[in-house]
Amino acid sequence: MTGASSRTGIAIANLRRICEQELGGQYELEIIDVLEFPDLAEDEKILATPTLIKSLPLPLRRVIGDLSDTEKVLLGLEVLPQRGGDARDRGNAR
Repeated sequence: MTGASSRTGIAIANLRRICEQELGGQYELEIIDVLEFPDLAEDEKILATPTLIKSLPLPLRRVIGDLSDTEKVLLGLEVLPQRGGDARDRGNAR
């Protein structure tokens, strides 16, 4: 993220909603402000914000934008949407 803008707030809220609905608490979320940590942004090659980086399970995936389209976010992260089933089915990569 870059600062405390309204776009950043929307992206974070969308991401939290998606994670709770689709991953059932089986996730860790770390929010980093690239203005406070520019070296980290450079190391991660972040060129646009907000950028979501899924580091595990591999492969690494990136999604850029406000994260408002749940299906596109899940597709970009290669996470299967929750469609019933039990908690073991949530968040499995394709």
